[in-house]
Amino acid sequence: MVKRKIINDPVYDGFLSIDDPVILQVIEHPYFQRQRRIKQLGLTYLVYPGAMHTRFSHMLGALNLMKRTLDVLKLKGVEITDEECRGAKLAILLHDLGHGPFSHTSERVLVDVPHEEITLLMMQRMREESGKWKVESGIDAQKALSLCIDIFTNKYHKHFLHQLVSSQLDMDRLDYLGRDSFFTGVSEGIVGTDRIISMLNVHDDELVIDEKGIYSVEKFIISRRLMYWQVYMHKTVIAADQLLLNIFRRAKDVVSSGQCVVDSTRAQVLPTFLSLDPSAPDFLDRFAEVDDDDIMVAVKHWQHSDDEILSTLCKNMVNRRLPAIRFSNEPFPEPAPSYFEGTGRLRNRSYDFNDQEIKVLYKDGRCLPISEASDQLDRHFLEKQVTKYYHFYPKQI
Repeated sequence: MVKRKIINDPVYDGFLSIDDPVILQVIEHPYFQRQRRIKQLGLTYLVYPGAMHTRFSHMLGALNLMKRTLDVLKLKGVEITDEECRGAKLAILLHDLGHGPFSHTSERVLVDVPHEEITLLMMQRMREESGKWKVESGIDAQKALSLCIDIFTNKYHKHFLHQLVSSQLDMDRLDYLGRDSFFTGVSEGIVGTDRIISMLNVHDDELVIDEKGIYSVEKFIISRRLMYWQVYMHKTVIAADQLLLNIFRRAKDVVSSGQCVVDSTRAQVLPTFLSLDPSAPDFLDRFAEVDDDDIMVAVKHWQHSDDEILSTLCKNMVNRRLPAIRFSNEPFPEPAPSYFEGTGRLRNRSYDFNDQEIKVLYKDGRCLPISEASDQLDRHFLEKQVTKYYHFYPKQI
C-alpha cells in the first residue's frame, strides 16, 4: 500500500498530496523538520504581526508549485521522466535547507558561510544517509538525491529544471511572494501564480513564458519590487535586524574577552551558535541544532548579563524597543563605533540583467527577452537599481 500524506496549505486554499517515498523520507529528516523552527521572514513579525510563517511551510509550498508546473510542462509535450520529476521536486523542497536562525538576519554573522553552501552540504549528508532508508523496491534514494544535487547546482544537462529551482521566475519566488503577501496582509505581493504556471513552457532547453502570459509576468516583476521596499526592506524591519545583529556581535565580544554572558547567580548560557566553526568535523550537526528558539532563549537570559551593553540590547529586543531609523538617498556621516548606532546601505533591483532573462515565446516561434517583448517594462525601468542609505540610532524617550 502506497503511503500518502495530505497537507493543508491556506495560501493555495487546498491540499498538497505527497506519495513519493523519497520525498516523504526527506520531510521526516531532522534537517527538514528544523525548518518548522525557522521563520521565513525573520523579525518581520515585529512590524507585521501575522508574519509568523516558517521556512517549512514555504518549502512545502514551493514543492506544490513545482509539482503543478511539471504537470503543465508535460502536458505541453516537454519530455520529463519520472526520475527527473522526483529530482526537481527534491531540489525545490530542499533549496532553503541551510538557512540560519531568523533566515537572512543571521547569515554571515553567526557563521561566515553562505546559506547556499550549507544547503548543499546538508543535501550531500542526506544522500549519504539515504542508503539506509526503507523505500519502495525499485526506487534508489541515493540516485534520486544525486539528481537533486545536480539540478540544484545546475550540472544536469536539462538546464530548464534548474531554472524552475533558481532563476528570475522560479518556484521559490512564486511561492514566497504569494505566501509573504498572505501572512503580512500586504496585497502588493499578490501575483497570478496559477496563470503564470499555466503559461510556462520550454524552448531550446530554456524556461520561457507563452505570449499570453506576458502581462502576468509584468505584474510579477512589479509586485516583487514593491514587496522588497514595503516588507523585506521595511525600515522598522531593518532596525530590528540591526539590533539582533549587534546582540550577536556584543555576545561574541564578551565571550572572546573571557567574561561570562550572564552573572554567576544564573545558569551559564554559552550557546552553540557563538562558537560555530565551519572547519570543524561536527560543524553541520552543530549548525543544524540552532534555530530561532535558541536565539530568543539566549537573548532572554542575556537581559541579566553583567555586561551592561549586552543586557540593554537584549532588553530592547525582548520588549521591542527598536532603534529609530531614517532613510536617505545620500550616505550618512559615519558615527563613532557603537552597538547602538550605525549606518548602512540597501540596494534593490527588480530585475537582474546579469542573470538569465525571462523570455517570451510567441506563436510564430520567436523568443524575445521580457525587456524587449513588454510594452510596460522598458530596459531603463528593469535595470534601475534603487539605493537607500540608512542611519539607526537610539530613540529619544
